[in-house]
Amino acid sequence: MISLLNAIKSSAASLAATLVMTALVMSPGSEIVAADYKLTGENTTIGFVGTKKEGSHAGGFKQVSGTFSAPEDLTKGKISVTIVMDSVWSDDEKLTGHLKAPDFFEVKRYPEAKFVSTAIAKTAEGYTVTGDLTLHGKTNSITFPAQIKSTGSGVELTSKFNLPRSQWGITYGAGKIDENVQMSLAVKAK
Repeated sequence: MISLLNAIKSSAASLAATLVMTALVMSPGSEIVAADYKLTGENTTIGFVGTKKEGSHAGGFKQVSGTFSAPEDLTKGKISVTIVMDSVWSDDEKLTGHLKAPDFFEVKRYPEAKFVSTAIAKTAEGYTVTGDLTLHGKTNSITFPAQIKSTGSGVELTSKFNLPRSQWGITYGAGKIDENVQMSLAVKAK
C-alpha cells in the first residue's frame, strides 16, 4: 500500500511538472506563431519626431504596406515594408506640405520608401533588425533595436531609434534642424 501511495505521489509530481513546462512553452509572448503577416496602415504605425532649437514636430505615414514573415525562429524572419511618401503627416499643416517638397522627401520624384530586412538577431534586450532602407532615392543599411513578441494570434513589434537624415540626402535646415530624426515603429499584425 505504501509503495502504491509513493507511486501515485511520484506520478502526480511528474504530471504537475509536465503541466507547468507546457504552460511556460505555450504562453503568449514566449513563442511566435509561424506565419506571414500582412502589414498595413491599420496595423503598422511609423512615426517620427524632428527636433530643432525652438522645439519639435511629430509626424508619420498613413499608407504602409508589406509583410512580416515570422517563423518560430525569428532570426530567420523577413520584413518588407513600402511607405507611400505622399501619405506623410505632421502636427503642422504647413510643415506637412513642406515635407512633401524638394527640401525634404520630394514625394513627386520619390513616391515610395522601402525597407527590406537582411538580418534579425536575438539580443539580451530583445532583437536587432538590420536591413536596407531606400529613401529619397538612396539606399543605406540600418540597424535598430526591436521588441518582438507573440500575441497568441499574431505578432507585435515595437522600436524607437534615431535616423540620421543626411545619409539619404535630406539636409534642409542643417545646423537649425537636428540631424537625427527620432523614429518609432509599432506593428500589431494578425
